[in-house]
Amino acid sequence: MAEMVRAAVQTGPRTIEMREFPRPPIGDDDGLLRVEANGICGSDVEIFNGHLGERPPFIPGHEPMGIIEEIGDRAAERWGVREGDRVALEVIVPCRACRDCLVGRYQACRHRKYGHGVTSIDVAPSIWGGFAEYLYLSPTAVMHKIDASLPAEIAAMYNPLGAGVRWAVDLGGVGLGTTLLVLGAGQRGLGAVIAAKAAGASTVIVTGLASDAHKLGVARELGADHTLIVDGDDAQDVEESVREITDGEMVDVAVDLTPMAAGPVTDALKSVRFGGTVVLAGLKGRKEIPLVTDHIIHRGLVVKGAFGVDAAANKKAIELLESGRFPLHKLHTHTFGLDDVGLAIDTLAGAAGDGSAIHVSVHPGNQVSPGNPSN
Repeated sequence: MAEMVRAAVQTGPRTIEMREFPRPPIGDDDGLLRVEANGICGSDVEIFNGHLGERPPFIPGHEPMGIIEEIGDRAAERWGVREGDRVALEVIVPCRACRDCLVGRYQACRHRKYGHGVTSIDVAPSIWGGFAEYLYLSPTAVMHKIDASLPAEIAAMYNPLGAGVRWAVDLGGVGLGTTLLVLGAGQRGLGAVIAAKAAGASTVIVTGLASDAHKLGVARELGADHTLIVDGDDAQDVEESVREITDGEMVDVAVDLTPMAAGPVTDALKSVRFGGTVVLAGLKGRKEIPLVTDHIIHRGLVVKGAFGVDAAANKKAIELLESGRFPLHKLHTHTFGLDDVGLAIDTLAGAAGDGSAIHVSVHPGNQVSPGNPSN
């Protein structure tokens, strides 16, 4: 049994150091996860580049999935798992005792002290993030079992697919016969396509940049009915294109998933019908976004902010993963080992590689070549 745990520690903007931490002893109420894979999302890119503020050294990786290596008896009973089970973790580790937790709003828990992939290494036992060989399972962690027969890179998609379920279906209200506009063709935009089609959406429109042509192609393979390129010489006006596609009805729901861009917020507001719903999920780096509130008032729109993925959405997403209904292998493009976390993040961002990345994951136990594409 290894006494030390290797992990990738972010010590500052664009700085990752490999360090070792003592393997913690496990008691009756906690456990230890052997990390199989951890997906990378847009917020990892922004944090890595220092766009979301300074923070003390920490082990990134807030989409960890793996095998329970050790677990206490009370913890096993509480979580309904045992050693050898494959589980996925939510980023938030709530207190489970405050008012918000007790009424189901655990994502708003004001007393939470920890979070996967965001907690300082100064907080014992340090190994809180998924970019590590092992991750500590706190007594109040939220986990979900996943079929062990799924390829690790597919199982690691639980979070982006869960975002699609939460943001498009649960918050947006997409269902049978709904029309949906997805602004942004990244992995969460594609997750929204899958979730919407699984829920019975009649028409799904996805926007992307010219450089996203391969992503838009995957969107169509996953069920998107129309794709729009919004920049370059052949740029299509989103509002006018939606008006043409819907015969002037406009869409029922629009979800903005674009990072750091202001224009898609206005596109979303202008593209929904009277009384429609706009879900804002793309982080803008705390930039002030110009907003014409008359677009909301005069057309009676519902605007919702999307924060993370909750347990209900994760459960539905895992059921979709396990169903085999969609060709999810088309989303996963790159697998990296633990020593190449920085390169993995840059690859997702398009700052490294050939720009083909969609879903990128780090597999701490694998020895894979830098930039090794998975399909």
